[in-house]
Amino acid sequence: MDIELNDARKVRKPLKAYKEAKQSYLNRIRIAVSMFYFSMGLTFATWASRIPSIKETLGLTEADLGTILFAIPVGQLVMMPFSGKIVIRYGSRNVVTLGILFYILSMTTLGLATQVWQLMLSLFFFGIFSNLTNISVNTQGILIEGLYRRPIMSAFHGAWSLAGFTGALIGLGMVNLKWSPLYHFAAVAMLLYAAIFANFRYLVKTKPAKPKKLEQEKKRSLLPKINPALAWLGVIGFCSMVSEGIMFDWSGVYFEDVIKAPKSLVIIGYASFMSMMAGGRFIGDKITQRFGRKRVLAFSGFLISGGMYIAVFFPYIIPAALGFMLVGLGVSTVVPGVYSLAGKTPGIEPSQALTAVSSISFLGFLLGPPVIGYIAHAVGLKMSFAIIGVFGVCIALFVNKIKE
Repeated sequence: MDIELNDARKVRKPLKAYKEAKQSYLNRIRIAVSMFYFSMGLTFATWASRIPSIKETLGLTEADLGTILFAIPVGQLVMMPFSGKIVIRYGSRNVVTLGILFYILSMTTLGLATQVWQLMLSLFFFGIFSNLTNISVNTQGILIEGLYRRPIMSAFHGAWSLAGFTGALIGLGMVNLKWSPLYHFAAVAMLLYAAIFANFRYLVKTKPAKPKKLEQEKKRSLLPKINPALAWLGVIGFCSMVSEGIMFDWSGVYFEDVIKAPKSLVIIGYASFMSMMAGGRFIGDKITQRFGRKRVLAFSGFLISGGMYIAVFFPYIIPAALGFMLVGLGVSTVVPGVYSLAGKTPGIEPSQALTAVSSISFLGFLLGPPVIGYIAHAVGLKMSFAIIGVFGVCIALFVNKIKE
């Protein structure tokens, strides 16, 4: 059953073909899109789970690793101006399928790196295809949400987080089996390619925009005005994604260098964080409905700071794991909450508001992990985590600047 949409804006009023489609078919589409979110999350988590191993193999310091990690945001920033245009021109279905194939391939090449420049080059392309896949898979998510006519984006992002937890467990197993990163990455890649092959045909099919239409859209498009409300939402998102990015790239290193955990248990920190982040995203909507968005955001900020400082002041395996769980629970609701509030900003189209807020927020995810490498080199990794803990308090304070 092939159904076409002319563009994402029409999803708010589904075409007749979709209205006549059976619910079982729409559910199958949702499963397919969820698997792409899951595949993207597992790809990133697989790399993140082996950062300590690669760091040790290449003999990198914290500062070295921080410099190398800059290759990912550089790749993403290089691709950022083009991803949206490519999706409009060729359709999100085609772009996400091709993009994730190369995203997984670039993950595999990370295991081949034997020199610093090789790792940086692989991470650069990893960043490029990460951005392309991210834009296109979220476009698919918006299309499906429009068909269901109710919020389901949080569940899609929950699938991404669940993949992160799964990747942490797989990584733990691979470390204990003493598999090299290359064999680990290759095995995961084969599983993901099989999942993509089984699901890509169910993605929402869209008509690629014609060149003339692209020019007309380009002339009509204006940069969204970032008013104070959107700016504060962006700052809150930035603080959360700094914390999230640190946990992705540095939690394993923290357990290895500060906690002094055995190599077989190094990944527990990452797994603790991801398990609570995934769980929090699947229950976040119900909690928000009961207590209100602002209260949940403020409490989430305190959870982030509290978790960070537990890991700092009690540098032992169990307390640090519990602290990282609190951080995961805290960050799980912040970004979905910020995006939801941004979409309701009066006088601004939801898509424009989300673009402005997500652009500010995502800088935290891109810049946080590399910068912490330099901070750790100067004052130690433990102190750098203490500095990052302040961002959670900032979230709780900044919530008063926004309206629900």
